[in-house]
Amino acid sequence: MPSGSLILTIDQGTTSTRAIVFDESACPIGSAQQELRQIFPQSGWVEHDPVEIAEAAIGVARLALEDANATAADVAAMGITNQRETTVIWERATGRPLANAIVWQDHRTAEICNGLSDAGLADDIWSRTGLIVDPYFSATKMRWMLDHLPIPNLQARAEIGDVRLGTVDSWLIDQLTRGSSNTPQDDVPHLTDVTNASRTMLLNIHDLTWDPELLEIFNIPEAALPTPLPSAGTFAVTHPSICGRAIPITGVAGDQHAALYGQACFARGDMKCTYGTGAFLLANNGANLDLFTGAAGSGQLTADDLDEANAGLLFTLGWQAGGSKIYALEASIFNTGSTMQWLRDGLGIIANAEESSDIAVLLGDNDGVYLVPAFSGLGSPHWDPHARASITGMSRGTTKDHVIRAALESTAYQVKEVVDIMDSQLRMPRRGNRRERVLRVDGGQTRNPFLMQFQADLLDRPIEVSAVDETTALGATFLAGRAAGIWRSDRELAMLWQCDRRYEPEMSESERIRLMSGWNEALRRTKTGFRE
Repeated sequence: MPSGSLILTIDQGTTSTRAIVFDESACPIGSAQQELRQIFPQSGWVEHDPVEIAEAAIGVARLALEDANATAADVAAMGITNQRETTVIWERATGRPLANAIVWQDHRTAEICNGLSDAGLADDIWSRTGLIVDPYFSATKMRWMLDHLPIPNLQARAEIGDVRLGTVDSWLIDQLTRGSSNTPQDDVPHLTDVTNASRTMLLNIHDLTWDPELLEIFNIPEAALPTPLPSAGTFAVTHPSICGRAIPITGVAGDQHAALYGQACFARGDMKCTYGTGAFLLANNGANLDLFTGAAGSGQLTADDLDEANAGLLFTLGWQAGGSKIYALEASIFNTGSTMQWLRDGLGIIANAEESSDIAVLLGDNDGVYLVPAFSGLGSPHWDPHARASITGMSRGTTKDHVIRAALESTAYQVKEVVDIMDSQLRMPRRGNRRERVLRVDGGQTRNPFLMQFQADLLDRPIEVSAVDETTALGATFLAGRAAGIWRSDRELAMLWQCDRRYEPEMSESERIRLMSGWNEALRRTKTGFRE
C-alpha cells in the first residue's frame, strides 16, 4: 500500500475529465485533462459513453502523476468527485455498460415526472428526499433505462443484482477497482457516497438509506443499487494495473458538495457558488433538519413545511465526514457558462468567453435588453422544464454587444434570485451590516471581471474568488486527506483556504432595484409567452 503524502484526485465533469495531484499543503503539483464528448441522439436527450469516461479517468490519473514527477508509491489516497445525477447501467460480472449514460441535462423523462406530479406524489417525494420532481435527478433515468433498453429480462436481472445502476462515482469505483481484466468478476464493490446518493431521488435524506417507499414508487430494485457510504472513509482500493500500485479511495463526493467542502464553508450560513456549464449554489445548513419550522427531528416534513419549500430550493446533504453529517440548501441554475458557449458556437458573436468582459464594460449599460437563458428550461427557483430562452427589450439600436452583456448579466440575475431566497430560508441572525456576508465562488466564469463585479453589486455583498481554480477537486482532496489522516480537522483545512481576488459591491440600491425589476419582467414574459 502507498506510504506517501500526496492525494490523487479525479474530477469527472460534464465536458471534461481532470486529475490533479495535491501535496500535503493542498497545493496542486501536477494535473492532466481530457475533453469529454457529449452525444445528442434526439432533441432534449444528452448522453455520454461510459467507456470514454472510465478510460479518460484512468488516462488522466496516470498523466497527472507523470506531470507531478510522482508514482503511486508517493500517493496516500485517491479522491473522486463527479458530475451528479448522470446515470450508468452495466453488467455486474463483466463491468460492461449496457447503454450510454443519461446525463443530468437530459429531459427525456419529463412525462414520467409529470405522471408522478399528477398522481400527487411530489410532496411525499420532497419530504423524503428534499428534491423537487424533475428529469434532472437519477430515479426517472433509471426507470427509463429499465423500461426502454432493448435488453431481454432487464428488470429481472436488476432484481437479482446481475445488472448495476449508479451515478458516475459508482461507475468509476467499479472500473478503478476492477482493472483491465476481461474475466468476469463477482467481488467488485458497488459503492456510492451519500452526497451522490442524495441526488438520485431514492435516498431518504433523514436516515441516509435507500427509502423502501421510493424504491416501490419508481420500481427500482435495491439489489441493483450501490451501498451509500460517508463521503470521507475507505471505499475501496484501486487495481494495481491502474496506476502501477494499489491506491486506497478515501474521499468521494458529488461535484457541488465537494466544492462546498473545498471552499471551506464549514459554518452554518456559509455559501458558495460554482460557475460552470450552469451555476450551483450551496449553503451550509448545519447538522440538523431544522430548516423549516417543525421539521427538526421529525423524520418527516409537515404540510406547512412543504408549502414553505415552494421557494424552489433543494434540500440536500452537504457531506458526511468524521462521524457527522452536514445538510445544505441548494439552487441549481441550468444555463450560465453554456449561455456564453451559445454566443460563441451558436451565434458566432464572440471568439471566446474572455472577450465578453471588455465588451460589457465598454457598453456601459444593458439599454433594457435582457436574455433569459432557458435553453433547457429553468431550474431553481422556478423548476419549469417547458420554459424557452428569450431576449426582450430590443430596439433598432440594439447591437450584438447588448446581447453579449445581457448574456453575462443573466448569470448574475439568476444567482441573485436564489441567494435572496437562501438568506430568507436560513434565517441567519444579523451581524451588523449585511455586507459582512460573503459569497465564495469558483469555476470558469470567475475569471470574468465584469461578471464578478456585477454579481457583487447585485447581491450587495463581497465576492471572494478561491486561489485554487479547481475547488471541486480540492474538496474531494480534503475529504480523502481527512480519511487518510493527512489533515485532522475542518479547522486545519480552513487555514489552507486562500482568497485570490475579492470584489466589493459598488452599485446603488435604486439601480439594483431597477435592474432586477427589468429581469423579473423578462422572466414573466418568458414563462408565459410559450404556453399554449
